[in-house]
Amino acid sequence: MEGGSGGFNIEDLTPEEQQLLQNIREKKAQLLREIKALKQEIEEVTNELEGMDFGDDSKPDPKAKEISIGRKKFNMDPKKGIEYLINNGLVQNTPEDVARFLFQGEGLNKTAIGDYLGEKNDFNMAVLKAFVNLHEFSDMILVQALRQFLWSFRLPGEAQKIDRMMECFAARYCELNPGVFTKTDTCYILSFAIIMLNTSLHNPSVKDKPTVERFIQMNRGINDGGNLPEELLTSLYESIKKEPFKIPEDDGNDLMHTFFNPVKEGWLTKQGASRFRGRYKNWKRRWFILNDNCLYYFQYTTDKEPKGIIPLENIQVRELLPESTNRQNCFELFSVAGNEVIKACKVDSDGKVVEGRHNVYRMSAASPEEKDEWIRCVKASINDNPFYDMLAARRKNATGNAARPN
Repeated sequence: MEGGSGGFNIEDLTPEEQQLLQNIREKKAQLLREIKALKQEIEEVTNELEGMDFGDDSKPDPKAKEISIGRKKFNMDPKKGIEYLINNGLVQNTPEDVARFLFQGEGLNKTAIGDYLGEKNDFNMAVLKAFVNLHEFSDMILVQALRQFLWSFRLPGEAQKIDRMMECFAARYCELNPGVFTKTDTCYILSFAIIMLNTSLHNPSVKDKPTVERFIQMNRGINDGGNLPEELLTSLYESIKKEPFKIPEDDGNDLMHTFFNPVKEGWLTKQGASRFRGRYKNWKRRWFILNDNCLYYFQYTTDKEPKGIIPLENIQVRELLPESTNRQNCFELFSVAGNEVIKACKVDSDGKVVEGRHNVYRMSAASPEEKDEWIRCVKASINDNPFYDMLAARRKNATGNAARPN
């Protein structure tokens, strides 16, 4: 992004622009590493499959080879990987045995484990319960148990998957630590509060860091209508402030990153920024990628760095009528603060990172179905926490119990 004949000095950029530029460079480097690792994985699997085809009896431990192939299949497609292991007699077709295989986790991609555990069907949900029950949380404070639990896989992005996982965690923690909380909903709500606190305290994009007083205030009344001890909440706060949750590293197989496996991607026609009141530049076709609560757009699908980045913060999305744009299947992003310029950045013709000038971002999709899907995905990504609505409902139930008759 330092292209152009004249280039630019990074010192000329604002701190936010410098951070955005650094994020793009890191994502590009990560993507190149992942592509290289994927090529190596494909080559290794191909070689092993070819070796099996020739059937060399002198090769040691063919079962270990099949397990290795099963792990690699799982990392590429969790469902097919488990099917391969079961069909070859390497894992029994029971939730308990599959859970043990995932819990041991040797050579397995932590993101793939999370995706498999989060699937909503009877077998996967039984595997999830068995997987959580393999954790030992006895005599652990809640934040310690969360650290152990969240190290064994990566939380998926879908709210319903997160909800099921955290319900199982809360039930297991309360089972092993009776008397700590009045009911499992209290553990569930507090666990989410801790996860959100971790993000707020350690995410550099969050400027307004919560204090311990605010953390205590936001958790009032969640213990079946009563308050948890302030000493407990303070200790949880200090633990997270001192040491953030560690995200498990994958062994080169993790493809679930922004530019490789996004929430949504595709061609949209984007309207240029307004230069004069009521006048707009031409519509241009751009390749859009949605992930990490940001909307990235590229000139070509082969571009390694985006032309622009739109953080999905303090904005909303809405459908536009054809008569307002003279185009079909349009929607727009707009600031919740009225006519303020949306916080975003783009690369100009000289390769310099500059602030965007849009009060709104207008896009046109190829079909009504595509338009509706983009609106749905963008709305979901605007939420800072996808489980917010569920958490709010649980909090309402927990704090309202005090007024209910026994």
